[in-house]
Amino acid sequence: MGIDVSAVKGVVMDMDGVLWRGDTPLPGLHEWIALLRARGIPFALATNNSRLTQLDYVHKLEHLGVKDVSEAQIITSGTTTVDYIKRRYAAGSLIHVLGGDGLRADLRRAGYTVTGELDPNVRAVTVGLDFELTYDKLKWASLCLQAGADFIATNSDATFPMGDGLVPGAGSIVAALQTASGREPLVMGKPHPPMFAAAIGVLETKREHTLMIGDRLDTDIAGAKAAGLMTALVLTGVSTREQAAAAAVPPDAIYEGLPEMIAAWE
Repeated sequence: MGIDVSAVKGVVMDMDGVLWRGDTPLPGLHEWIALLRARGIPFALATNNSRLTQLDYVHKLEHLGVKDVSEAQIITSGTTTVDYIKRRYAAGSLIHVLGGDGLRADLRRAGYTVTGELDPNVRAVTVGLDFELTYDKLKWASLCLQAGADFIATNSDATFPMGDGLVPGAGSIVAALQTASGREPLVMGKPHPPMFAAAIGVLETKREHTLMIGDRLDTDIAGAKAAGLMTALVLTGVSTREQAAAAAVPPDAIYEGLPEMIAAWE
């Protein structure tokens, strides 16, 4: 396995488990960003986490010492979901959100009315990661789905990497609603195509010259491979080397973390 570094004209990176865990930057973060900038390689940050807005991520990066990243460089499953909703529902439509403040803010900014309670006028139930999940939230979302609202999931990640380990992700919440409502969701985030298409649009690179760096085989690597991108797995998040060796869709390269990737590129 290996990557022809000279062929890489753009880089897409996951964030949680690749650049940081929780609020702790992973080793090599600043050096890796500096290397990309020194070589004039554009990059985009693509995350299945919909809890935060693009501006929230800009501020988080600044807090971690990474300056001058624009909102346009950040693609979340929330922004991808909003793009889909804008194509399907008229502005002002009522959208039920079971998720974080970032998803609600993105929808309101796009001109939609947002609720978290049961309402017969709800057009769609949109589900993301919610660290304040309650039984009532699940109940209201399930009842809206049973009443006929469309079911849109920002992502299907079963787990989410935090500083103290892997915690339940948005996919765990989505699975609970599937079980309760008997409905199947339309999923926006990785490994599905919309996020990779959005990243390519930001970078303006050809797919075969674009590298995806992620920590999950099932979303980052499988999705990028299906989209025609080169792939690199870092072992600082979810997937392990053993899992990669047994994967039906293996990455093009595996690195222990960003320092090892930097060493290989240099």
